[in-house]
Amino acid sequence: MTYNVHYGDPDLSKIAEVICTAGADVVALQEVDVHFSERSGFADQAAEIASKCGMEFRYGPIYDMPPLEPGKPNRQFGVAVLTRFPVVSWKNHLLTRLSTQTPGAPPTPMPGFLQVTVDVDGTEVDVFSTHLDYRPDPAVRKTQVAEMLAVIGSPTRPTVLMGDMNAGPAKEELAPLFARLRDAWAGHADPGNTIPADNPNNRIDYIFLAGPLRAASARVLDTTASDHRPVVAELVFEGR
Repeated sequence: MTYNVHYGDPDLSKIAEVICTAGADVVALQEVDVHFSERSGFADQAAEIASKCGMEFRYGPIYDMPPLEPGKPNRQFGVAVLTRFPVVSWKNHLLTRLSTQTPGAPPTPMPGFLQVTVDVDGTEVDVFSTHLDYRPDPAVRKTQVAEMLAVIGSPTRPTVLMGDMNAGPAKEELAPLFARLRDAWAGHADPGNTIPADNPNNRIDYIFLAGPLRAASARVLDTTASDHRPVVAELVFEGR
């Protein structure tokens, strides 16, 4: 599953219920607050969702800022991966970003491209959670796509890239993703639109595959718990 949870707005418990009910073994989340601000009650949303669903998690902050009060935890905002499988390793890679916290700052390498390697019954699978730039100008997204593909390389083992790409499938900046990786939604007559959740007319949330994996099925869940609808795919190992 990939799901932009919009920092739990308006109700994190409903978002957690969607995730738990879906029964996914691996979940990539975007727009996750950890002690960030009053908008999310300074909650550790990654830990809360993982606990409710009985899953392990790894968190990749994009922003890691000092607390508003001395002695409190740092304020973080970023992406996460939840999993029912053992975690072998993980890393929070850099991507070029335009800051939403520092107006006028130039594009700068920042964290928030999370890689979590999980052990699925003896097979290691690389899982990536990402959130690309939202601005109309595609220049930063184009750079981010190139940087993600440089990290992913040409994998021979099972690899899954999930996230909010903030661009439709026909956008030129996403073409390298479709060229290098396999779209789990391929072959569907339905466009797979995910936003806005109450009446989706655009597809910006994706599950991409590489290595010996294929999508047996894929669906977009009909829910308005967040401003995005989540995408769920059933993946199987080739040759099994």
